[in-house]
Amino acid sequence: MISPETELRKLMLASLDGNAVAHRALLSRLSGHLRAYYRSKLARAGRSVGDAEDLVQEAVLAIHLKRHTYDPTEPLTPWVHAIARFKLIDFLRRTRRSTTDLPIDAAEDVTAGDDRSGAESSLDLARLMELLPEKMRCSIVAVKLDGRSVAEAAARCGVSESSVKINIHRGLKRLAASIAKESRA
Repeated sequence: MISPETELRKLMLASLDGNAVAHRALLSRLSGHLRAYYRSKLARAGRSVGDAEDLVQEAVLAIHLKRHTYDPTEPLTPWVHAIARFKLIDFLRRTRRSTTDLPIDAAEDVTAGDDRSGAESSLDLARLMELLPEKMRCSIVAVKLDGRSVAEAAARCGVSESSVKINIHRGLKRLAASIAKESRA
C-alpha cells in the first residue's frame, strides 16, 4: 500500500513538470484530505462544518497559486498542512466571535490566533533575520516569506538562481543554529 505522502508527492512533482492530469488528480485528492481536516477543526472550534468547503476552496487555490514555492526535495504534506493551517487561522480571525461563545476544547485554537503572540513572533523573526548577511536575508525573504520564485528572488537580490538556493539553505541553517543557541541561553 502506498502512503498518502508518497502518492501526493509523486503527483505534485508530475504537476510541477507540467502534467495537467497529475495536477488535477493532486488537487482532487488534497480536497478530500483538506475537507476532513477542516471539518474536524471547525467542529472542535464550535463552528459550523458548513464553512469547511469554503476553506477547502481557499486552500486548494493557494496550493495551486503557490506550488512554485514548494521545494521538491522536501516532504509535501507538511507544506500543504502549513497552508491549510494558515487558511484556518485567517478564517477564524475573520469570523471571530466572542471567546465566551467557544467551548473549552477550542481554547487551544483561540490562543493560536492571539494577535500579540503573532506580533512577538514577527519581531523575533525580524531580529533573527538581521543577523544574516544581506544576500542570505534577501533570498529567504523573497522565496520563503514573500512566496516568490527562485528566478524572481535572483533578480530581486542581484544574485544567480543557484546562489539563491545556497543562500536559503545556509541562511535557514544559521537561523536554526541561532534559535537553538537562544533556547539554551
